[in-house]
Amino acid sequence: MSKISLLNQKGETLESISIDDKIWNIEKNDAVLHNHLVLSLASLRQGTAKTKGRSEISGGGRKPWRQKETGRARQGSIRATQFRGGATVFGPTPRSYKKKMNKKERRLALLSALSYKYTDKELFAIDSIKCESGKTKDFVKILEDLKLADKKLLIVVSELDEKLILASRNLTNVLILLPDEINTLDIVNSDIMLVEKDAIKQIEEVLK
Repeated sequence: MSKISLLNQKGETLESISIDDKIWNIEKNDAVLHNHLVLSLASLRQGTAKTKGRSEISGGGRKPWRQKETGRARQGSIRATQFRGGATVFGPTPRSYKKKMNKKERRLALLSALSYKYTDKELFAIDSIKCESGKTKDFVKILEDLKLADKKLLIVVSELDEKLILASRNLTNVLILLPDEINTLDIVNSDIMLVEKDAIKQIEEVLK
């Protein structure tokens, strides 16, 4: 069992707590982690790029000039691809960029991301995080006490607190999630992962 320091909101160390090595300190698989990040980013793409093919262009029903004796190349429609305002050849059409990955690989990618947070010393535990006033400036003061105000934060709480969400929603560098909402992309995309003590146990129970 590995150990990490448990902090309070003032940044003071309260004690050391044990974390499950099977969740937070596994042998990391970079290939699976990379594949899952590609999958996650691809799933965010809309895939709505579209150009019109020849059958979709209006006009051009009449032959522009007669077939022979004009000295010009024969043409069937002014909406052919070589004309201005004509169709696009092999242009993009709406498509899905989604990729597939089995459950074991998804779980391994998530565990690898969590393990990187621990080994890179980017994982912090806190007894609980609250902002009773619901004001952003008070929440920023809490982050300053923790020396995390300038970091891109992923905060995992055991249960959502309305005042905490209200205080943090204007901060673009803070994302608050529940234990069953954490995902590989958000973990990798954060500088620091700050997890409540109870949330650590919930994550370990979900991923066992």
